[in-house]
Amino acid sequence: MPQLIEPGVAYLALKAAQKIYGKVPDALSPADFERVQNMAQQQHKLEARVLTTPEARDVMVPHSTLEAAMQEIRGRYAGEEEFVSDLARNGLDESSFAAALEREMKVEAVLEKVATQAAKVSDMDVELYYQYHPEQFRRPETRLARHILITVNESIAENTRAEAGKRIAIIESRLTREPQRFEEQALKHSECPTALDGGKLGDLPRGKLFPELDKALFELKAGEVSGVLESELGFHVLRCDAITEAGVLDYDQAKPHIRKLMEQKRKRVCQQAWMKQLLEKK
Repeated sequence: MPQLIEPGVAYLALKAAQKIYGKVPDALSPADFERVQNMAQQQHKLEARVLTTPEARDVMVPHSTLEAAMQEIRGRYAGEEEFVSDLARNGLDESSFAAALEREMKVEAVLEKVATQAAKVSDMDVELYYQYHPEQFRRPETRLARHILITVNESIAENTRAEAGKRIAIIESRLTREPQRFEEQALKHSECPTALDGGKLGDLPRGKLFPELDKALFELKAGEVSGVLESELGFHVLRCDAITEAGVLDYDQAKPHIRKLMEQKRKRVCQQAWMKQLLEKK
C-alpha cells in the first residue's frame, strides 16, 4: 500500500485511521485506506485555508506547549525506538510529525480565537435553560461505598475458597465490633487496587456493582458494614459511608454546569458558521 508523500496529510491520515478504525493506515483495507486518505487530504486543504485567514495572522504555538504535547505522545509508547518506528511506518519522522502537530495546534488556536466572538451566556440564559430542562438535573440516590476483597484462586494456598472464606470471616467479625477500622483493614488485607484508598469505591448509583453487592449496599444504613458477600471476584465486605437521597439539583448547584454547556455549544456554533463562510469563499 503506497505511503502518502505529504507529511501533513500522512499525520492526518494516521489520526483518522486510529479514530475511525482503531488501526494505523497500513493495516486498513484498500477501500478504507482510500477513504482515510481522501479525508486527510480534504482536511489538509481546509487547514491551509484556515491558516491564511486574518484570524490566523498573530496566532503562535509556544515551543513549550508543542514540546509538552510531543512528550505526552511519546509517553504512549514503550520506548523511543517504538515511537520512531511507528512514525516511519506511517511516512513520518520526528521533525515532520512535530511540524504537523504544530500546524494542528495552530488551527485549533485559530478556532478558539474565532470562538471568542460567540454570544455571551447571560444569567437569564442559564436560568431559562434550568427551567426548561428539569429532567437533566434529576439525580439518583447514591451511596458512598468502600469494600474489602479477598479473591478466590484455587491455585494459591491462602486463596482457596476455604482459606479465603476464613480470612474474610475474621475481617468481617473484626469490623462488626469496630466498623471505624474499615479503612485500616482495607489497606492491610484487601486484594483490590482500592485498598490504597481505604477500599473506597466512590459515590455510586444503583447498578454499578455486581448485583449481589449492589443489593446489599442499598440495604445498608450510613455507617453500616455488610456481612460477607460473594461475587465472581471472590469474597467482599462493604461499608456504606454516606447516603445521598434522590433529588433534583437546585439552581445554584446546576448553574456552573449549565453555563459551561451553553458556552461550549455557542462556541461550536460560532466556529461552524465561520468555517462555512470560509468554504463558501472563492
